[in-house]
Amino acid sequence: MVETSLAKQNISRSGGVMSGKNGPHRANYPLEGGRKPNHTTMTTERATRIQTSLLNGVEKRTLVWLAERQPQWVTSDLLTYLGIFGALLCGAGFALSSLDINFLWLSSFGLVVNWYGDSLDGTLARVRECQRPKYGFFIDHSVDAITITLMCVGAGLSPLLRLDVALGVLAAYLILSVYTYVCTIVTNKMRLTYGVMGPTEFRLLVILTNTLFIYTPWHTLSYTIGSATFSLFDLIALGVIGLIMLLWTNQWLSDRKQLSKLDPPKRYNPTAKSPRKRGQTKQ
Repeated sequence: MVETSLAKQNISRSGGVMSGKNGPHRANYPLEGGRKPNHTTMTTERATRIQTSLLNGVEKRTLVWLAERQPQWVTSDLLTYLGIFGALLCGAGFALSSLDINFLWLSSFGLVVNWYGDSLDGTLARVRECQRPKYGFFIDHSVDAITITLMCVGAGLSPLLRLDVALGVLAAYLILSVYTYVCTIVTNKMRLTYGVMGPTEFRLLVILTNTLFIYTPWHTLSYTIGSATFSLFDLIALGVIGLIMLLWTNQWLSDRKQLSKLDPPKRYNPTAKSPRKRGQTKQ
């Protein structure tokens, strides 16, 4: 029952509205103490969440299965902290790989731990019907900025990527994140994925990259562009940055066109008095 309901409605930890087969749905699960969620005080609770990633369906069913089997002492907050710990492991593994390349396995394991905590915290709250919409939204998205920073800085301190390239990946990711939050407020749509890529696919791509770096001779390949030297993995990361910015540009142009129709420009009339001026009286 719970799995079917969640699969159809696709509701977030923050208790928002998500698009299902029959259109947008509102989260009507009661909160602790029998209280109903307040859907009139926060825009993000009514936002239609857009998820088009490659593994979205499989991941959702897996998370519900895991949430239904968690012991009672496991809470959403505990899982959030576990996700942060996973990001620390990932960043530390990257940094330590400069001493021993096998520490990249620690980095990959940290990504798995991060996925488990970051992805399961919201699902657990929904399965147990104890969402905290405002608190969940606040915690999730403020913590995300910290975890991605730990990972990218760690990658920049590893032999995998140059630091400037890793920081470029971080900047592109944060640009996309900020855009997502702005659109959530302006358009009532929260785009969690772009195309077939989402956070889970991104983690898997990094794990694959770590494995290739360990087992293939590709890490010895280097290319000089001007006065700078880049490894093959640096160039791949630069390609990822370019792809992220291309996705951002395409979505920005599309949203700008739609918003321009919904909120067309107003013609300036210099003879019209502003409401402030009409209300002013002579001293």
